[in-house]
Amino acid sequence: MLRELKTFLAVVRWGTFAAAGARIGLTQSAVSAQMQRLEEALGAPLFTRTGRSATLNEAGEEAVEMARQIVGLFDELAVRVTSRDLRGTVRMGAIQTAQVGMLPAALGILRDRHPLVSVRLVHGSSLFLIGQVDSGELDAALMIAPPFMLPRELLWQPLVREPFVLAVPGDVPGEDWRQLLAAHPFIRYDRASFGGRGVEHFLRRHDLQVEAMLDIEDVDAMVAMVAAGLGVSLVPITRRNCLPPGVRAVSLGKDIFHRELGMVMPREPRRRELLNVLRECLEVAAQPHAAESEALARPPQPAA
Repeated sequence: MLRELKTFLAVVRWGTFAAAGARIGLTQSAVSAQMQRLEEALGAPLFTRTGRSATLNEAGEEAVEMARQIVGLFDELAVRVTSRDLRGTVRMGAIQTAQVGMLPAALGILRDRHPLVSVRLVHGSSLFLIGQVDSGELDAALMIAPPFMLPRELLWQPLVREPFVLAVPGDVPGEDWRQLLAAHPFIRYDRASFGGRGVEHFLRRHDLQVEAMLDIEDVDAMVAMVAAGLGVSLVPITRRNCLPPGVRAVSLGKDIFHRELGMVMPREPRRRELLNVLRECLEVAAQPHAAESEALARPPQPAA
């Protein structure tokens, strides 16, 4: 049942059978068959099925955390019995927000599981990091999904989808993101960056004209400008404490969009075993990261 539990968690992460299958290399029907086997083994349905769609029911919601614990315990057991003596250095690139987001948690897990493995960290933009991995200067990179096809020699491993919110100064009232965006200067996510292209696509899709006073690539710098009262900004929720005092998040509601964070690596890496354990640690760190980000991006619930 371990395979079925892992597929179940993939469905939880990516939202649908089809999306989960696309991420883990299975057809939608294969994912559906695994979920049926899991439900038969547990003796209870985990999903409410309506036509071609399936959503977690109450039993499914309750099963998520325990499934994560079971898979995590098995992964830890596998690490202990097979990789105790694994050693070496990984040359890892990472964008700025990843270095202060889920990467510290992932490296802590790596240290506990593989104390003889070290990481040499290199900072850069997503576009720069792709070039470094492609040229062999880096073994892998943690970055935003590119809006174009990667070279055939490179492999993309998705980890987490980070939701965008409208960051506004804490003393600015209102929960209507459209009105707030129209009423205040806009601090724009640099359109040359992968994340900035996603913001630009969002603005065009909603036919929004904004008064951009600044173009900035670094998300933390964008948030700092909002904290200084210079305007509002569409930013990804990258970690629980990414919005400091003096800045609040306004949900985009049904119009929410995301950026995908993942790991790019050679399709035939020289340090395959090291990269595999690093990817596993990143996947473990990504699970609570994703849950916290989505929770912070939801609209506030009305008072009872």
